[in-house]
Amino acid sequence: MYLATTGRTDAPPRTSGAGRRVPGTVLALGAVSLVTDVSSEMVTAVLPLYLVLGLGLSPLQFGFLDGMFNGATALVRLLGGRLADRGGRHKRVAGTGYLLSALSRLGLLLAGGATAGIAAALAADRLGKGIRTAPRDALISLSGPPETLGRSFGVHRAMDTTGALLGPLAAFAVLRATTDAYDAVFAVSFCTGLLGVLLLAVYVPATSGAVPVPVTPRPRTALRDPAFRRILCATALLGAATIGDSFLYLLLQRGLDLPTALFPLLPLGPAAGYLLLAVPVGRIADRTGRRLPFLLGHAALLGAYALLLAPLAWPTAIAVLALLGIFYAATDGVLMALAGPLLPVRGRAGGLAVLQTGEALARLLGAAGFGAAWTLWGQRPALWMAGLALAGALAAAWRVMPAPAPAREAS
Repeated sequence: MYLATTGRTDAPPRTSGAGRRVPGTVLALGAVSLVTDVSSEMVTAVLPLYLVLGLGLSPLQFGFLDGMFNGATALVRLLGGRLADRGGRHKRVAGTGYLLSALSRLGLLLAGGATAGIAAALAADRLGKGIRTAPRDALISLSGPPETLGRSFGVHRAMDTTGALLGPLAAFAVLRATTDAYDAVFAVSFCTGLLGVLLLAVYVPATSGAVPVPVTPRPRTALRDPAFRRILCATALLGAATIGDSFLYLLLQRGLDLPTALFPLLPLGPAAGYLLLAVPVGRIADRTGRRLPFLLGHAALLGAYALLLAPLAWPTAIAVLALLGIFYAATDGVLMALAGPLLPVRGRAGGLAVLQTGEALARLLGAAGFGAAWTLWGQRPALWMAGLALAGALAAAWRVMPAPAPAREAS
């Protein structure tokens, strides 16, 4: 029999001593993610500006392009999770994804201004992210007891977000030093990405070091678990009402009439909030339950949408960025900590990949839908529609997502 959890699946009882320390695997993966995020966020920070203002894409085209690549990421996550679960090859599969993303920066550098080349490079980056995400999160969730997962994911996400904080600063510095030369940003990003791959190869152990948990020769699939299905359904509903960070930044840029040179600095606000709150929110989730912080995080995002409907000034913009940071701190790692203990060890990566895929496909619909609404009716009606959709999704998710439950056994 497989013991699904050592306590409540939502908020397991706390332990003392070594069980409350952050495992070395989590710290090593956090260092890899930090360096990799410096690389990726350098590109992400300038990408909306480059595509919409530089190449002249409409909001509809940008939303479709962004959503399409997120969809490709989602589908590849299933493959990455399945490959990682076969023989416990989590590190090898994750390393392949990190390397592919690093090479995609070289593709952007070689593409010049060719739209087809840029699209191929962006696809490679998203595919790499899709391949590595589930094996990496499975390694984290298998590195310690379930009752400390909120803290472990919080520490990893905080280190990851440190890279997200440094990436836009690096992009801004490179653009200032090279007089808006995007090629220089892509070159520095490529070299930084290769450093992340090297750190993974040297410092991340091949095995997770997980606490031993008995497994059956043929563990059940994730979708056979009713609680997991409800988490997946609630996450998909909320994801479909999420319009994407890039659109929020474009709305802020237009509302404030922000100079294009300052655009790459907008992601610093959410990254700073995420960095400060990821570990405290993870600890709170471990103690009080992970369902409520996850839902309250989406309520913070709804607040950001509401503020964007008001006349924009710098205090309002700062509040929007802060709420976006709260949203990520309360949802990203908390969701993985919530779902992880429900999954058998041998199917952990595949199960998390299913959850991540459902969320990403839903966000694909949300991004494409918002881009279409903006193009057809304007940004204000589109934002009203997004806010109403998120409010409805929150109400539905509150009823659908399972409440904390006692320990149970699964075959």
